[in-house]
Amino acid sequence: MGWDMGRDGKRYEAAAAAVKQAGPCDLATAIDVVKSNAKAKFDETVEIAARLGVDPKHADQMVRGTVVLPHGTGKGVRVLVFTKGEKEREAREAGADHIGCEDLIEKIQQGWLDFERAIATPDVMGLVGRLGKILGPRGLMPNPKTGTVTFDLGRAVREFKGGKIEYRVEKAGIVHVPFGKVSFTQTQLYDNAVALLEALVRAKPASSKGRYLKGVAISSTMGPGVQIDLNTLSGLVKD
Repeated sequence: MGWDMGRDGKRYEAAAAAVKQAGPCDLATAIDVVKSNAKAKFDETVEIAARLGVDPKHADQMVRGTVVLPHGTGKGVRVLVFTKGEKEREAREAGADHIGCEDLIEKIQQGWLDFERAIATPDVMGLVGRLGKILGPRGLMPNPKTGTVTFDLGRAVREFKGGKIEYRVEKAGIVHVPFGKVSFTQTQLYDNAVALLEALVRAKPASSKGRYLKGVAISSTMGPGVQIDLNTLSGLVKD
């Protein structure tokens, strides 16, 4: 698979020039700019980067949660379920890709990580806890706050398979979240972006003072970021 640095560099420069010309703009325009400048030979992922007025070093300012994107992400999600007994059947019928407990824990301890989402029933979390150092840094550890520790496995599996995504603020106070593909229609990307931004605003910690939504940009995998004019979001999301 060849990668032409010169050609791709020129492509990026052209996209960057178009982005600079657009300047900070409203969400719909930003999506148009990203879509029209995505020239890679594969279906690029479109991502939001939101800079929040929080300090994640303080536990009470950790922004984390889930949101169901109305049009999904365009990417198949492999779901692993830690459970035992009769709940295994419920997970299997809902479409889980990997189901088990001690056997899966052992595989993961040996380096296997062939999944994007892990769900567990509360009764096995004592065992799953052994994987904290492996799954935690990768954002894969089941957590009640994100609906991934639950006895309602059927619902949890179907939601993650159907477009439910997790977001989590990073050390610098920035949240990076994919919300679709450049092959999506403008409307699909717009609906997904609004759902995501609304969820982020709802997750504002009570201890966060001053402006919460400090910056928003969207980009495709190989493209530059397009800045959103925050004033144009006031009618979409309440900050």
